[in-house]
This record gives sequence, C-alpha cells and structure tokens, in this order.
Amino acid sequence: MTRPHHHSRRRRSAIAAGAALAVIAGVAGAAPVAGASTPVGPKLSLIAASNSVIVDRYEGEPGVYLDLGTYVTADGGPLEFRVTRKSYKDPVVAKQIIREGKKTRTRTLPKGLVKDFSGLPGFLQVTVSDAAGAPVVKTTETFCPNNASGRLRPDAPSTSKYPESCSTNPFTLGSVWGVENGWATNTNLGYYSEPVDLPAGEYTAKVSVAKKYRELFGMPNTSKSVKVTVRDVSWDDGGGVGAAPSGAKATGHAGHGGGHGGHGAAAGHPGASAHTSSNGRGADAPAPPALPNALASGKAAAHPGDGPGHTDGSRIAPALKPNAKRPAGRASVPDVPKPDLRALPAWDISITDGEDGDIPGKDYLAFSANVWNAGPAPLVVDGFRSPGKDLMDAYQYFYDAKGKQVGYAPAGTMEWDARQGHEHWHFTDFASYRLLRADKKEAVRSGKEAFCLANTDAIDYTVKNANWHPNNTDLSTACGVQSSISVREVLDVGSGDTYTQYRPGQSFDVTDLPNGTYYIEVLANPERRLHETSLANNTALRKVVLSGTTGARKVSVPAHDLINAP
Repeated sequence: MTRPHHHSRRRRSAIAAGAALAVIAGVAGAAPVAGASTPVGPKLSLIAASNSVIVDRYEGEPGVYLDLGTYVTADGGPLEFRVTRKSYKDPVVAKQIIREGKKTRTRTLPKGLVKDFSGLPGFLQVTVSDAAGAPVVKTTETFCPNNASGRLRPDAPSTSKYPESCSTNPFTLGSVWGVENGWATNTNLGYYSEPVDLPAGEYTAKVSVAKKYRELFGMPNTSKSVKVTVRDVSWDDGGGVGAAPSGAKATGHAGHGGGHGGHGAAAGHPGASAHTSSNGRGADAPAPPALPNALASGKAAAHPGDGPGHTDGSRIAPALKPNAKRPAGRASVPDVPKPDLRALPAWDISITDGEDGDIPGKDYLAFSANVWNAGPAPLVVDGFRSPGKDLMDAYQYFYDAKGKQVGYAPAGTMEWDARQGHEHWHFTDFASYRLLRADKKEAVRSGKEAFCLANTDAIDYTVKNANWHPNNTDLSTACGVQSSISVREVLDVGSGDTYTQYRPGQSFDVTDLPNGTYYIEVLANPERRLHETSLANNTALRKVVLSGTTGARKVSVPAHDLINAP
C-alpha cells in the first residue's frame, strides 16, 4: 500500500474547560432519570455547558470541528479504566476499576468494545439539523475520559490524578483513563475528530450517549440540545471567537522531525488535548503527551521542524532544571533501579521526495520511530557546557527509592544544532535507524543520531512507577537554548519519544535499491553508553516491501502481528 506522507499535523479545537464548567457546577448532582438502569460504580451524566455555541469555519479548512461544550460528569467516585494488551499479538482489553470506599473491584468491558487506546468508540451520537429542522449531519464520536476537564464543585479534588491524554500511537501497550470524582470531561476530541461540512448558518445539535454505553454505565436516556452558529473566518481576521488570548503560547504537536507526533495548532484555535501523538517529529519536531486546557495560536509551520512550540496542541510543560554544576567525585553506577529503553516498530511509512533539501528524481522512505522507557526509573541526562563551545559533556544520573541522587556516569555528549527548525541541544547516540535487506544486512543508514529527548507519547502508563504527568513534553522547554550553560533531558517511565524521519539524511534514500523485502531497524542506545535494566529489547524491526520504478517508487507495509499501521 502506498500512501502520501502528511507533514501538516491534525490540529485540535478550542476547549476552555475551566471557564465552561464554572457555569454548570452542581448539575451532576441532579436526580436520576426514571427508568435508568442501576449504575455500576460512579454516577455518570451528560451535561451541556451552554445552550448555544459559535463555531468558526476557517478559510481552507475541510469543515468545522463540533466543540458543542458537552461533558460527561462523574459523581460518587471516579470513572476509571485500565486498558492493556499483553503483546501485539493480543487484542486490547479494557477493565473498569470501581472504587467503593476502601474497596476496589474490577469488571471487564465487553469483548471487542474497545479496540485501541484512543477512548470509548462510538460513545457519543450527534445529529445536526438546519433551521428548517432537517437533519444535515449524523455522526458518532469517541470519548476520551482524559480529555480537557475541570471541577464541578468546590469540594471536588483540586487536581485530577489521571493522565491528560489518550494515546493514538499504534504501538501503545497500556493506558489509564479516568474522570476524577466531582469532575467533568469534555466529550469533544477537537482535531482528533472528523470535521463536518457545515456552511455558515444556524443549526441545532442533538447530543446523546449511545444506548450500549448508557446500559453499561447506568446513564439516563436523555439528550442535550445546543444551538450552533457556524461562521466563516479568514486567517487574516485574527481568529474570531476561537482566538487565543494575548499571551497564549503557540502549540502544535508536530512530532520530532515531521512530527513529534505532529499536531500543529491552527491560528485562533485554543487547543485542548485529548490524545498523544503517534506520528513523531519529522525533521525533529516534537510529539509530547497531550495535556489539556492550554490555548494555542499561530498557523502551523510549513514544516514542523523541532523548534519551540511544537507540541501536541495541549500544553507546554515546565522546563526541567539540571544540576547547577558538573558532578563531583568519582563516577559510579550503583545498584538501584534504572531505565529500560525499548524500541518500537516503525510506522507512518511512505515514499516521499525528501521535502526541503531534496534532490530531484530521488525517492526517500520516510517513517516514524519511537523509543520508550519501561522503567522502573526515569532516564535522566544532564549536559554541561565548556564556555564558548557548542558541545556539552553528558552524564546519566541514578537515584535511590527515595529519589536521592546516588551516582552518575558519563553518557557521551550533547551538541548544539543551529539549523532552522532545530535550534536546541541534542543528546547524541540515543537511537539509530537502519534499513536492512531481507538477509538483515545493512542497506542504508539514517543520518539521524542526535536527539532532543521529550516525553511525546504515552506508551504504557500501567508499568511500575509510570509518571502520568511527565514534564518536558515540548522541545521548547526540554532541550535548552543557544545560551544554555547546562541542560537536563529526561525520558520518563511509561513515555516514549517519537521522531518522524522525512528529511534527506534522516529518511532512507531508496532510489537505487532493487525492489523487494526490507526491514526498518530502530535501535535504542546504540553505543550502549546508557545504563539500563536490560539491553535485550533495544531493537525493533518493521517489514516493508519496495516496488515501482525510480521517481515512482511504492512501499507496502505488512501488518505487525495485529497492528495494521502502515
């Protein structure tokens, strides 16, 4: 199968959860509707923050994204799920965790209901009718419990313990979903949902929860009606109703290098996130875990690069502070928990012309790759600069069970990358990529061997010590600036870092390769400079088949066990 390689990443819609929920506090406590089945676990309700909304249709966009301001509330306890698969040969299994005081019980959701880690599919039913009452759009939407959310009442927990995104990475292994007790989660997935073709005008949207979910969770059989005004907006208009307030940071999950997963936020679209990236950083652009309630502004860049503001459209996490000075004393590698770097099979594979810097007539094999940390300890690397030099000495740090630093070891170098679209410090030898022939011998090597580490994708938040709220999710905070004297780069437990290789030197030049079977090899910690729990899982292979002729090459990508993600 040949498919185009998309460098403009899907973008997210505006969700101002806190402001919207302020007007609906207390609604979740309403009496249950007669006839509703007995709830299992927390009481869930569908509510609407407003009776009417304005939706902007931006010039050149394929349609509008229906952020209707509807929320799912949880009361009497949190709504919580553990979603896992044993391997890529096994289907996804979703279990609801029901907490009743100090007791906890588990129930498995119906087989086949949940097929991936993006949320509960077909949860919401939406019908949009025109001014005459005739239906013009009927659609369903997935519900990510980790989407933009906020408190319903002042006595609810001040913060939510649950992650702030649902993963769309095809090789995710485990997720945790949840709506905190006394909280509400927006049902709209923003730019992860499909746009609908609605011309400017007045409409009425009817929103309800699908019957199978009402029965499963004991929700009342009610619907919400919302008046919708669609208006045309030009990019030159300054953003219309969705314009980000002054001072809002531009975000856009571009993924490292073509995508740290890649979601460039559109100008004037405050971005609420519901998902983490799966596309990676193309040239080297970031794809961090989605973290909601941030506001985005500014058009997506022509190509994502991997500079400031490239996130998944959710938030830009605070920068991490390195040690104030170089470590003293003798280096040592103590017997304490260490990270476990694991390579994932490549995906998002396609033939391109090399984008910027291409050579006419050349064919390149582009792909996305991810290395993640299965723990049980984070990978912590500090770089220390010699004054006046564009090179840092890198050290890996080790910590005991209480978080006290107990050792360090040299880990190579960090180098300043001055190229436009990068402009930050790269840790060298974090990963490498090779295209192997059918006999597993090298055919082409990628030139990408230096990385700005960022927690772009939630790969498995069910592993021991997984951090559901990682920092340095964005390249603008993760990897310093030209004037930095030191930098800290971290790959947290449960998270991975996706890079998309589409530029010449990073992608594979396949112009002169014969047609046939090849393997994309993703190798973590290639020089073994980093100390890990295990080195046995650092390599992943993905089979590809090249065909066609020069200038018109094609690639087909067989499924990897049950994962059919070209």
